[in-house]
Amino acid sequence: MKTSVDNPEGLVPRDFEKVRVAARLALGEIVPAEIPLSKPDLKGLMFSCETEGGRELPPYYLVYFLLVELLGFPNLGERKNAAWVIPVRFRGRLYGIECRDSGPGIFASSPDPDAGMDTPPDEEVQRDSLKIAALIGQALSAADPWLIWRAGEAASGSDLNVANNSDWLFARYEFFRDRFRALREEAEERKGERVITKGAVKDGTPYTSVMVPSLKIEREAEWVAQAAMEAFFSWTDHVFIHLSVLQGRLRSGHDVARLAEADWKAKMETALDMSDPETEKYRVLLSSLHAQVRRVAARGGFGREGEALWFHSGAGPAPLHLTGDQSHPLSLAGDAALDPEEAILAIEDFIEHLWSGPREAMQKYVLSGLPAFLLLAADGTYEKAIRSEDHMARLVGHLLCRL
Repeated sequence: MKTSVDNPEGLVPRDFEKVRVAARLALGEIVPAEIPLSKPDLKGLMFSCETEGGRELPPYYLVYFLLVELLGFPNLGERKNAAWVIPVRFRGRLYGIECRDSGPGIFASSPDPDAGMDTPPDEEVQRDSLKIAALIGQALSAADPWLIWRAGEAASGSDLNVANNSDWLFARYEFFRDRFRALREEAEERKGERVITKGAVKDGTPYTSVMVPSLKIEREAEWVAQAAMEAFFSWTDHVFIHLSVLQGRLRSGHDVARLAEADWKAKMETALDMSDPETEKYRVLLSSLHAQVRRVAARGGFGREGEALWFHSGAGPAPLHLTGDQSHPLSLAGDAALDPEEAILAIEDFIEHLWSGPREAMQKYVLSGLPAFLLLAADGTYEKAIRSEDHMARLVGHLLCRL
């Protein structure tokens, strides 16, 4: 695709020229500062003061993409306390839009040669900084079609990292699992307990009520078990993507995005070897459990077997079950629901299976907290490392040292 003449980096296809013009107009009085800057201007930026407007800026990367990549504003590059500095003028005054450790900010250059970094900006500068932030927000709205294209371009390559949140997700599962087990034990210990309350209603009629604490605890245990199962499937959704990257089955951002949008079964089939009978056994069992969890969590809380409607028949009340299949959404026969205890035991067995055999080396990487680097999937580094735990340990150590 041809690019604009004044866009040598090729980041703005000609198809987006109108978008670029609209974004530039939306910036209003914000213009790029002349380069090279004079010595007084450079000193003014060096001792510039942070303004209130900086707190209203969008995320730093959007500001950079808009001003530098789309509109061609100059970037002074990295300096001691900033990753990049974009000098702009607004109503004739010099400002630095910078990305510092605390995030993006708008810094006002002081015209006073004796001023320091602790000299507060005056009220007019503060008002102008807020206006600058608002105009940048307007320009980003105008630039939205190009930003969407830019995201697609970034996703088409392999120079991307996939965030690794597996530790946090698994800890959530463990929390609910352990809480479920504790509640089940408490219910068992108190199953013979009864709380008897006697009293009288307003007209004096006596009454006696009996409460069984274990029944209430059992109900809470079921709720917590449901949360544990949801947490487990959330964790596996995440881990299956990482395992697919480590095996070289996902090599670009688009690959990752497509699998992330796919259903749980597709993720599992991409990450694991379905020709293994043991894995296939878990696929069938956990797919059924996943459907059970979704019926409660995402389909209005109907029965765990999908009972949504009941009709009268010669046999008595009969249920109609939700199938989740658009070709035949209702059925007389539902899937048998696993008891919460059985479901948690099946999950625990699967986790042990997941990290066995050829995936032991992959476990080291996932548990390291390192992101999945698509470049290492594309060049075959991961495929070599997963062949042994020693190879993977060396790779993990090398990558951790570089971070």
